[in-house]
Amino acid sequence: MCLHNYLGNNNITLIKIKMKEIQPLQIWKNGEVRTASILDAKIINDNLQSDCTFYWMLKEDDSVLADGNVILSGDDYKNWDGNNNYVFQYISQQINVILL
Repeated sequence: MCLHNYLGNNNITLIKIKMKEIQPLQIWKNGEVRTASILDAKIINDNLQSDCTFYWMLKEDDSVLADGNVILSGDDYKNWDGNNNYVFQYISQQINVILL
């Protein structure tokens, strides 16, 4: 589970965001093979019209093993109804991991 800050009405509220389990994936990190089993993501930019950029992380427990950005745009953005499952499916397809 991941905690994100949300600023609304000048108050900071913690919102719990559920991460997704993935098929275990071996990743070379700092001279050793580690196994990522979690896909985490958060929005880093959304123009509320045509595209949204997500920051994704492949994790082993709380350790980030790989990360990057994915842009949701075009018809994919239009078809997104704010559902987190849609976004996780889209990101997993873009980075070639399998959701469990």
